[in-house]
Amino acid sequence: MAFRLTPHERGFYPLFTRAAENIVVAANELNALVRAPSDERAAIAKRVKDAENAGDEVTHEILVKLNSVFVTPFDREDIYRLAGSLDDVVDAIEEAADRIVLYRLERLPAGIAMQVDVLCRAAAATAEAMPRLERMSQLRDYWIHVNSLEDEADEAYHAVLAGLLTPDEAITDPAAVLEIIKLKEVVDTLEEAADAFETVANTVESIAVKEA
Repeated sequence: MAFRLTPHERGFYPLFTRAAENIVVAANELNALVRAPSDERAAIAKRVKDAENAGDEVTHEILVKLNSVFVTPFDREDIYRLAGSLDDVVDAIEEAADRIVLYRLERLPAGIAMQVDVLCRAAAATAEAMPRLERMSQLRDYWIHVNSLEDEADEAYHAVLAGLLTPDEAITDPAAVLEIIKLKEVVDTLEEAADAFETVANTVESIAVKEA
């Protein structure tokens, strides 16, 4: 890490860690939701929403601190980007949970659980990496791992999408067609969450390169 002559505010690092740990909570609740009976999902979705609100609070704390300190640990723009990308992850997770409940989806394709499993692993990797941001140590393994998870998420996304859009039998029932449209919105949102994790990793890589 580059040597600095000027002391700088280090309070951002615990906030980034809190944001990532909160994402783990949201992802694990989403994992429980997609495996739960449909009549139990609303209560779980409420817990996902609580995590999303907690994430908003952490993001707000980061932005307030960013506007109140003179010297930051790394570029202000990068702090803003990292805070925003972490917030985007939990927003996408909450949106997926909300749509599953809002659309009253009964049976979920097995591929959705596969997508969520990848999100849980990406969340754990991100939470493990954030405390290392302060020393910029061993972060390369993190962004490589998350990029590989995003590839895995893409495969799961394409598989479940293929199952929805090319069913074994022709579907003529309008209600069944509407169900497919609803499910596609959910799997699209889960893919957005996976992309958001990759954006976090790419942001961390950019910061690490600048600070090397």
